[in-house]
Amino acid sequence: MNKFIKVAIIVLSMTSLSSCAVHNGLTSNLNNNTTEVVLTKNNYKIIEKVQGESEARYVLGFGGLNRNGLIAEAKSNMLENANIIGSSKAVINETVEVKQSLLPFVTKVKVIVSAYIVEFTE
Repeated sequence: MNKFIKVAIIVLSMTSLSSCAVHNGLTSNLNNNTTEVVLTKNNYKIIEKVQGESEARYVLGFGGLNRNGLIAEAKSNMLENANIIGSSKAVINETVEVKQSLLPFVTKVKVIVSAYIVEFTE
């Protein structure tokens, strides 16, 4: 076989089996919440960092139909993990990260929402 054809087959094999990933961190406030937490006094302590995840797969652009919204699902999972209902705790510094893994014919989208939990001492 010709050397050029061998090299072409190897290059085509490598590119068809490789994948790419794109990662975006959305650190700006994309929420329209009206609740405001002012942390000017030393009346709180940071307890922990919590996160929630959601993902969907798409084959040839189709899929993910059973998902309502990846960011909404990830945020809901994060708030369940935060366990703040009925306590003097609040969620601060919320960050949304979006990772897209691109394979031939398949795309995987993963959303991670993370935040810190503060507890008020006064």
